[in-house]
Amino acid sequence: MKTLTALKKVTYVLLLAIFFTGCSDDDDNNMPIEKTPETITELAVATPDLSILVQALLAADGNLAAVLDDPSGDYTVFAPTNAAFEKFLTDNNFASLDDVPKAVLTQVLLNHVVAGELQSSALTTGYGKTLATEATTGANLSIYINTSNGVTLNGMSSVTTPDVDATNGIIHIVDEVIGLPTIVDFATTNDDFSVLVSALTRSDLTFDYVTALSTPNGTDPAPFTVFAPTNQAFADVLAELGANNLSDIDEPTLKATLDLHAVAGANVLSSALTDDMPVSTLGGEITANVTGGATLTDSNGRVSDIVVVDVQAANGVIHVIDKVILPTIPNTIAGKVAANESLSSLLAALQAADGDLVTILNGMTDYTVLAPTNDAFAAFLTDNNFASLSDVPTDVLAQVLLNHVITGEVMSTDLVSAGSGYAKTNATGAGNMNMSIFYDTSNGVMFNGISTVTSADIEATNGVIHIVDKVIGLPSVVDHAIANPSFSNLVAALQAADGDLVGTLSGDGTFTVLAPVNDGFATFLSDNNFSALADVPTDALAQVLLNHVMSGTTFSTDLVSAGSGYATTSATGAGDNAMSIYYNTSNGVMFNGVSTVAVADVVASNGVIHAVDKVIGLPTVVDFALADPNFSTLVAALTRDDLTTDYVTLLSTPNGTDPAPFTVFAPTNDAFADLLVELNANSLADIDEPTLNATLSYHAVAGANVRDTALMDNMTIATQGGNITANITGGATLTDANNRVSNIIAVNVQASNGVIHAIDKVVLPPLP
Repeated sequence: MKTLTALKKVTYVLLLAIFFTGCSDDDDNNMPIEKTPETITELAVATPDLSILVQALLAADGNLAAVLDDPSGDYTVFAPTNAAFEKFLTDNNFASLDDVPKAVLTQVLLNHVVAGELQSSALTTGYGKTLATEATTGANLSIYINTSNGVTLNGMSSVTTPDVDATNGIIHIVDEVIGLPTIVDFATTNDDFSVLVSALTRSDLTFDYVTALSTPNGTDPAPFTVFAPTNQAFADVLAELGANNLSDIDEPTLKATLDLHAVAGANVLSSALTDDMPVSTLGGEITANVTGGATLTDSNGRVSDIVVVDVQAANGVIHVIDKVILPTIPNTIAGKVAANESLSSLLAALQAADGDLVTILNGMTDYTVLAPTNDAFAAFLTDNNFASLSDVPTDVLAQVLLNHVITGEVMSTDLVSAGSGYAKTNATGAGNMNMSIFYDTSNGVMFNGISTVTSADIEATNGVIHIVDKVIGLPSVVDHAIANPSFSNLVAALQAADGDLVGTLSGDGTFTVLAPVNDGFATFLSDNNFSALADVPTDALAQVLLNHVMSGTTFSTDLVSAGSGYATTSATGAGDNAMSIYYNTSNGVMFNGVSTVAVADVVASNGVIHAVDKVIGLPTVVDFALADPNFSTLVAALTRDDLTTDYVTLLSTPNGTDPAPFTVFAPTNDAFADLLVELNANSLADIDEPTLNATLSYHAVAGANVRDTALMDNMTIATQGGNITANITGGATLTDANNRVSNIIAVNVQASNGVIHAIDKVVLPPLP
């Protein structure tokens, strides 16, 4: 039988040779009949540089020369040159065509034949099918055509002479024999798999994917089914995992991920996929579905679309997917967010914002995350006139997101148990302090008065998630006041007062606000004989409120560190000067001796709030004397019951009413102690009433609010008791009629009806 087959082939070659020799003789004899090659085989025989191809066609199984000579056929043949065949033989250690197994030679030749006629102009980048077949399924092998720079086939063979027309198809002459492609060949050929190739070939991998996926068909573990993610799929998964590049993915995770993309021992074509079909990959089971389009679902519920099917290699098949399949994502907060479709906008925001927020929420530190839904993010964008997340400045976005993150695990039961109060987020507020967030559980669990928990206590390995229905913006001091029901009277007062106080306190700031709670306002109204806020003159109300506002940020630690002292509020005292406020931290934190801090350091974006238990009225010079313990002896002197002058009533005269305003030179306790020594007295009681009354009168100036800037050398100051002399060179001083010099040690304690300067020596009337 072998002899008969060989004889047939020799006869076929001889007939072809005689045919073309006859044509040549006719030409030589100038006969009018001209015979030209027409079929693909005839053209190949007539082309000297394709002689080895002809030999191969004759040597292969299936009489391929005859097939391509059939006039009724219609084929596209990529025809390797003699040099191409010689290189093929050398590269594969064959001495001649006779050494190539016929079955292999047949499949190699069929891998150069495509059914149908394809002109070069019709070729586009993508996959076609050749007449070669995969052994286990009989599926036709794919061929990757790239037309970006000429025409290249499977990344190795280029068309050198296109469009050689035949009666039964077309020939494109190529410069390399197109071998039978493996899975690896197709991956390395298509640039859209370059990241996949980088992953498969990473030097630290403990498994040699390239060698394994190059295993010839018929050799365990071939054939393979490979789900190949595109470059874009890898870019998306890096963003999803908060990684910048492949090198950020640890080797165990990368290997576990790659394993999920390969099935060993099966060439699974798309036609074999069914709904809810378990697919056993090297890394575990995933699920295939076909209704509505072929998809793969991983253990996290993430769905990958199969976008190109049945790229058939000699040792397996590739299906192209648009999302990387992941192993079970750790139950970190970031993992929980990534796995929840209703939080996809949050995930996108975490990936887009400044700072590696995804990595942070994948870490070991415990956090409580208030996770806004997709609808919440849509409303946030609309409310702030952003078309999309990309329009939000990344630094702002990061701060907004961090305002949803509380360090430590806070369960809903913890919040309900507390009822209401403040926590600290990881956003940065005024003074670079952590932003405060207000929670209230009187009706569900609400944050900052705007965002309600819809799904609580989603536990993760590094904390807990509470899903909320609104994005929690960066609160101003006004926002915090509005959010807390305990400040409802304050909010009403801000809205009722003269001036746009709400607008001012919503501005850039920064501010320190002493915020009276509702009971404090009730007491204020009662003490001042007002039935309601509406009864308070709006201009007076504005000044009272401004007396609770200090410019800049002053935290409780700043006050405690200082111990006691004076600050300036936004209210206006006598002479249109900024009002002073006295703080003392010897027992809690108290302002003007009347109002105590109940809740400190509520940090907003534009300032800080300290909740106080009393409204701080507009202080008189008497109020400051009473508030400051350094003036307790002065107060005792002013209130001695035998005095013929009622200094308290006098110095409490409202500004604009005669004899206000006042300038008061207030001796400290030490100054009075020194005076008693100077006068050989044991106590104030040893000083007779006329002397004490005359002495006190030398410390007050009526009808003038004299600030330190108005003082000058040799300046006569007319006090209620008589003239004294001020000087400023070398430090501000007062000289009395006895040439005794008092140093002014603190200036410009501004009250509503005058100003106080503290002095270190009591001024005396002329001594006998």
